[in-house]
Amino acid sequence: MNEESSPSDHTDGQDSLLLLKTLQSLWTKKEMNKLKEETRRGFAALEDPLAGLLDMLESSSDWKGKGQSLGYYITNELQLWIKEHPAVQQSGLRLKKLQARVFRILAQSQVNLLDPLISIFQLRTADQNSLLGHVCHVYHKGKYKEAAILSIKLNLQLELDVEKMCTPLLLQEKTNLVEAYVAEYPDLQRKLLQTMDMWCEPSFNTADISRQYQGLRPNKLNHKMLSKLVFRLLEQYNLDPALCPNVINQRHLGSLKYLFYKRFVEKTMTQENWADHVQNTVGENRWLQEQLIQLLVSYCELNTAARWALRYSLPEKTLPYGVADELQKLKVQERVEDAKSRVDDYEEDRKEGYYQIPIPRENIHFLQTWEGMLRWREKVLQPGQVVGIDMEWRPSFGVVGKSRVSVLQIAIEEQVFLLDLLQLLKTDEMEELSHFVQTLFSDPTIIKLGYGMSGDLHSLAATCSAFEEMDKQVQGIVDLLAVDKKLQKCWRKSSLQVDVLSQEKSCGDRGFRQPERGLSLLVQHVLGKPLNKTEQLSNWEKRPLREEQILYAASDAYCLLEVYKKLSEDPLGFGLCLDLTESLVGKPTRKPRAKKQLNQQEMPSPSKQQAKVIGMEALSPPPSISPKEFSVVCDNMLQGLGRHLRCLGVDVCMLENDDNHRKAAEIARQEGRVILTSGLPYQTLQSQVGEGRCFSVDCSEKAKEQALQVLKHFNVQVSLADVFSRCQLCNCDKYLKISKDQMRQLMQLSGLLTEDDNADCLAKSEEKQETNPASDISESDSPQPVYNPNCQWLEESDLNVETLTLATGASLQLAAIPPGVLGKADLSYFYCCTQCGKVFWEGSHFGRVVSQFKEALGTTEGSQSFYELS
Repeated sequence: MNEESSPSDHTDGQDSLLLLKTLQSLWTKKEMNKLKEETRRGFAALEDPLAGLLDMLESSSDWKGKGQSLGYYITNELQLWIKEHPAVQQSGLRLKKLQARVFRILAQSQVNLLDPLISIFQLRTADQNSLLGHVCHVYHKGKYKEAAILSIKLNLQLELDVEKMCTPLLLQEKTNLVEAYVAEYPDLQRKLLQTMDMWCEPSFNTADISRQYQGLRPNKLNHKMLSKLVFRLLEQYNLDPALCPNVINQRHLGSLKYLFYKRFVEKTMTQENWADHVQNTVGENRWLQEQLIQLLVSYCELNTAARWALRYSLPEKTLPYGVADELQKLKVQERVEDAKSRVDDYEEDRKEGYYQIPIPRENIHFLQTWEGMLRWREKVLQPGQVVGIDMEWRPSFGVVGKSRVSVLQIAIEEQVFLLDLLQLLKTDEMEELSHFVQTLFSDPTIIKLGYGMSGDLHSLAATCSAFEEMDKQVQGIVDLLAVDKKLQKCWRKSSLQVDVLSQEKSCGDRGFRQPERGLSLLVQHVLGKPLNKTEQLSNWEKRPLREEQILYAASDAYCLLEVYKKLSEDPLGFGLCLDLTESLVGKPTRKPRAKKQLNQQEMPSPSKQQAKVIGMEALSPPPSISPKEFSVVCDNMLQGLGRHLRCLGVDVCMLENDDNHRKAAEIARQEGRVILTSGLPYQTLQSQVGEGRCFSVDCSEKAKEQALQVLKHFNVQVSLADVFSRCQLCNCDKYLKISKDQMRQLMQLSGLLTEDDNADCLAKSEEKQETNPASDISESDSPQPVYNPNCQWLEESDLNVETLTLATGASLQLAAIPPGVLGKADLSYFYCCTQCGKVFWEGSHFGRVVSQFKEALGTTEGSQSFYELS
């Protein structure tokens, strides 16, 4: 009995607080094996391990912070121990009392502690009113995120008001949490989208909602962001778009504006095409009809607006000034004509300036039955055959849903076949058709010519399930998009460059032709004349097809044969490899088609702008540059992208919300920046700067993915030293580095740090150094990156200690530094922006950015540059 007892002997019969003290000692010493043994012995010795756990959690606070903690370790071990000793579980009144106690802990705990506590204390079987009361209590304290997470963990979403729970989350841009909240509940998904659609009314102001919630910062949620989110969720949840009429109306209005731009600014649509799309877009929607009249007044004569008003029988009181008078004149004169204007006289004249298909009209076959194609099947599938392939579909103008291919064009020498897939895929002969198409694409002896074939194959796969896997089977593809990129590169380096930006005058006073691009530009370079793209945005689902559509579709496929033939005759003359086919045959690339969604017309998406051809030596990435050498101006719709790039050290200028998009071009020209934009502004901006100086970003992606696309496209190589090398507020890259002790002195001199605060900070720093091994554990298990930004440093002599101002005139913003930061033992330096005076210090945000952009940092797992966030 006189022998020295072991720690486990003391555990027998001791209460939970003594056990906690023992475990804290082992945790501090990092004796993890011993800690596990003592924890389990302690559970076995306690009369009520569940109550003991609550005693220990209530007596400590380490579990309230982020990262590893003894509280979390004990809770997790108890959960595992209970599975081995199920008899210790409580029930009845005793369990209810324990559940009442655990509610208070849940309100303060981190997310990682929720699941084990919910499991241990069987909270999913607790009284629902008690659970709801607790969630509401957390919510009314302004902890909206915590209340939502707890609701999800306890499966309480159906019992709570989805609008009330999700509104503050949306205002804080926590869309991932909102999606998780409604993920399993279709009714909640519909209610959520209806609420968001209500916010998209033009007169609705989200700032009015923000004021109702305490503690929320001014939100950046605007109608454009909401609209994009609604459309993404409609598609994700496979819901009827009619559920959100406001968003749909705004999207259709955007389509109308785009159609007016194509018809009256670019002048690249015929009147018949334009009128057809306008009628399909407006339909029977009275609000859209009224918006159409407003646009007509801006772009056309009042008489034209009156004719459309007459077509839709709009009340005179809803018409703009002057249109009602014109409408009366039409009625009085009884000259009610068809609302379609005649096709402009100049259309025939301008055809002379475009590529004309060199085969007789009778050699163009529009086929609606397999029998019609059967007589040509063997000739098309002949080994060694060269085939031009293209596809057409109705433009969706941003409406939810995937486009389906309406016409598949197949061109061989002297013949073009237009397969009407709308008809052929409905018949019993669909199996024969799909077999023919699959044979064509998979035969390596047949050379298939295309321009950005991947985009076409993707749409073909969405049209019919029989084509879903075809993109994996294709062989023998020669993608002329790759040739186009190579030619552009050669022409930029030589005097052979064609001045494609010189605008050709059209006949009459019709203005200037827009610069050619895409396949049309390639045809102009190689064959001398561009393609006539006025039918590109036709309604390809309307039957019968017009003659202009048939000729356009045939020309799009046949020109590929002529371009390929011309290049093959003299590849060296065009700066290409001697064996053109051998250097290009591979898998297809994506092409910048102009028949996709609204805001993507005639502009490449990021993935398409960086298209690649497997096996091509002709293409090479641009030379690598550092973030410091890369300067951009972000359009105001891409501020999230701008913030991410600035985090990585890129020189970023961002337009304000109320800035006009054209300001981006002015800044780009003055400061030599690359424009990052998206949607319709790309159409205007890319023509105002040099080639390659305007990049269209995919707005369907999140800001992080957009940033990665931009870095990859411009070959920007980011290092750890670049992370936070610029001020996140003003973009400056000059810092003043100040030690923690110096900062403490400055704050004391300025009266921002009292003696008591200073003493508390020093005590906490020492206490953390001695008692909290969490940081030591993470350092041994997973090395931390060191924050050492690649900046321009100023000398300390540039700081006026008395006035706390820099030589630049900036005042240090010391008031924004919480006194508690000075108590962090692992913090050594502060970094002060010399332009705006903002003060930064290394914290968890640095780690999150490093973790998010591992792939962009160009290192490998396990290197010193990476670490796992706890």
